[in-house]
Amino acid sequence: MFPSSLRIPRSALVALISMAAWAFAMPAQAAYPDRPVRLIVPFSAGGTVDFVARLVAAQLGQQLSASVVVENVPGAGGTLATTRVAKSAADGYTLLFTTPNHTINPSLIPKLPFDTEKDLAPVSLIAEIPELLVAHSAQPFNTMAEFVAYAKANPGKLNYASAGNGTLPHVTMELLLQRMALQIDHVPYRGAAPALNDLLSGVAAVKMDTIATSSQHIKGGRIKPLAIASLKRSPLMPDVPTVAESGVPGYQGILWMGILAPAGTDPAVISSLHKAIAAFARVPAFQQQLKADGVDLVASDPPTFGKLIHTELKQWAEVVRKSNIKAD
Repeated sequence: MFPSSLRIPRSALVALISMAAWAFAMPAQAAYPDRPVRLIVPFSAGGTVDFVARLVAAQLGQQLSASVVVENVPGAGGTLATTRVAKSAADGYTLLFTTPNHTINPSLIPKLPFDTEKDLAPVSLIAEIPELLVAHSAQPFNTMAEFVAYAKANPGKLNYASAGNGTLPHVTMELLLQRMALQIDHVPYRGAAPALNDLLSGVAAVKMDTIATSSQHIKGGRIKPLAIASLKRSPLMPDVPTVAESGVPGYQGILWMGILAPAGTDPAVISSLHKAIAAFARVPAFQQQLKADGVDLVASDPPTFGKLIHTELKQWAEVVRKSNIKAD
């Protein structure tokens, strides 16, 4: 018998036994992730973004000890993929691997089926590829300063190629032209490859490109670099100055890549994802693998990535308005 001071009322004892039985019967909550994670890419397989996404998926899978599967959902400038993720369950198993199309589209498409900031939660900015302003080798200028001087002396005579209306090379070039008060005709193409082909043939005078796709043609003497659109020079082309050095302070044209989750995703899940990304970003071999193609590994925290998105939404809205850019 218990001493009187330790006796438990029968009703309380029954309640304790019931609670213990209920707790025992409830299955333990599985640790995240306990099944494959889908990484949705808004572009077709085979391009630069898809290439980086697949490398990231492999590294992320290793860190999470789970399968991370890339799923390509191209179309509508990336809005199909973004819509799918925004309307998915907020459980961390469907993620978006996106680019600046995420911050450009709201200015081009008035009625998106999602809110760019409210319906998606930043996880991490993964990587950056600075754009490179290149010119056909026959053009009568060899530096950024000479290009600006020639464009000002010959308004409307030059043209530039882009991958299409509202694409990153288009809006970044328009931002540059606005900042430098230049008049250069825009020639949109259906994709980066045909735009580059016409630059190589001399049909187009200049183009915003990347080191990865331009380097072989620069070495072959068919095109020449004028400036890189980052705040620091690239170690792959250390002799090429930045646009900022060439008279446009603070200017950047960056093809960034980052991961977002549906809004409402458990902060603990987002934290787990960010820790995994930060871990593989510290692997020297992976850093070098990306740097060889001009890709800078970043792995920022969620608030920093969110701030970038917020800033670019306003920046591209202004560029689109001033240039009267319309979606194809």
